[in-house]
Amino acid sequence: MTEPTAPCLNVPPYKAPRPEKTGRPLDGALRWVSQEEGPLFTPLTQVFAAQDAYCRVVEHAGSDTENEVGGVLVGRWSREPGTHQQFIIIELALPAQFTRQSSTFLTFTQESLVKINTEMDEHHPDKHIVGWYHTHPRLGIFLSHYDAWLHKHFFPETWQVALVIDPHSFSGGFFIRQEGGELDPDRYFGFYELEGRSGISIVRWGNLRPEQPGNPEGEKCNE
Repeated sequence: MTEPTAPCLNVPPYKAPRPEKTGRPLDGALRWVSQEEGPLFTPLTQVFAAQDAYCRVVEHAGSDTENEVGGVLVGRWSREPGTHQQFIIIELALPAQFTRQSSTFLTFTQESLVKINTEMDEHHPDKHIVGWYHTHPRLGIFLSHYDAWLHKHFFPETWQVALVIDPHSFSGGFFIRQEGGELDPDRYFGFYELEGRSGISIVRWGNLRPEQPGNPEGEKCNE
């Protein structure tokens, strides 16, 4: 079987930003955990995701369930005073609109990268690309050898993450660097869902479970 591959990015050099200094938005956040997590595996970065961003990713993942699709994750990078815990808040997902794709690979074209960079400059100058996402239709949640290579070379910051989604099994997970900057391509983590005003979860990835069961469910994203 041919390994699924990630987008081939030609990302221009950029000056790494400084983290904001603020507390983690734990009030009203629901923690989703994966079976891969444990006390011996501590990610360097905690991931918080707004419901709008989660829905955007889910909708894009479901737009073509036979071929890989992907894009970038946009938001904020922060470090909590006192604990020095590093975290990101995913506020937006920008789909790559011009791609070459199949069921086992996805390539971002230069046109797609130009559009993403233009949108960042014109509409989100105060935000950062905090990671990227792509799908593995029917193949599960992992990083292929090329996915890991791409993440290392084009998303090198310790706070940048990779999200993989399988739209057929309704599953997803974040790949996050651990101590020493190591990235395990088979170990994915969950995230904190920022529930917003409703206080109701919309996450439907069956491979993740709420840290505190019993949270009410709300509407599903369009898939």
